[in-house]
Order: sequence, then structure tokens, then C-alpha cells
Amino acid sequence: MMHMTLYWGKKVTILIDSWKTDSWTSYVLSLLACLVVAAFYQYLENRRIRLKLLAGDRRPLPAPEIRTPLLRWGVAGGDNARLGVKFAEAVLFGVNSAIGYLLMLAIMSFNGGVFLAIVVGLTIGYFFFRNEGEDDALVVDNNSCACA
Repeated sequence: MMHMTLYWGKKVTILIDSWKTDSWTSYVLSLLACLVVAAFYQYLENRRIRLKLLAGDRRPLPAPEIRTPLLRWGVAGGDNARLGVKFAEAVLFGVNSAIGYLLMLAIMSFNGGVFLAIVVGLTIGYFFFRNEGEDDALVVDNNSCACA
């Protein structure tokens, strides 16, 4: 039976039926895996922001109410290198979004240890990869993932 409230214990199913823990060893290894994936999520987000900065896309887009859908923002026509960077950024965004949603689904196991491992992993990842200073403020981040 699936838990609908936060509980503490070593028996948990994370994401798929075959990822079940029944001993303290498997539970701790699973928590460690969740922590590492959460930190990796922050690392990928950092790489995506750095890629955006390297591409020179520092200017914020106009407000949505004054954007014209017929005008293209960002990639200049015929600029293949810039298009490649935009493609790489889109791929990183997709992978990062998928990891973010998988982390959210892992938290929905309602196990307190899994919750804490993911929050600590996101915190550690932010500390090491995203807390680098004022460059992040120059990038308009359109990440809709809740755990960004």
C-alpha cells in the first residue's frame, strides 16, 4: 500500500516497483543515490546558465505583453553556431526538467529520509554549483520546474 502521509522507515519504493529497499544498507544507498542525483540536478542547471552566458544572451526578453509572436527573439537567422548553442541549451533544459520531475516523484514516496536526502542534495548542489555570484542575475531563467 502506498503511503499518503510522511513516514519514517527503511522500507520504501522509489520511482519504480523494482527499486525497493528492505534493509538499512539498501535504504542508505538509495538515499545516497537520491542525494547525488539532486546535486547533479543543480550542476546541470549551472551548466545551462553558463552556456547561456557564453552565448552572450545576457539581455532580458521584453515583457510577455509586449512581445510580438511574429518576431523571433534570440537566434539570428542563418547563424548556425548560435543555433547550435540554443539547441544544446534546449537539450540541457529537457534533461534537467526530466531529472527535476523524477526527483519530485521520488519525494512523492512520502518517506522522510528520501525527502531529506533530496533537499540536502539540492542544497549541497546549490552551494557548490549555483552560488557563484552576480552572473546568475544577468540571465533570465525561464525554468518552470518546481525544484529549481
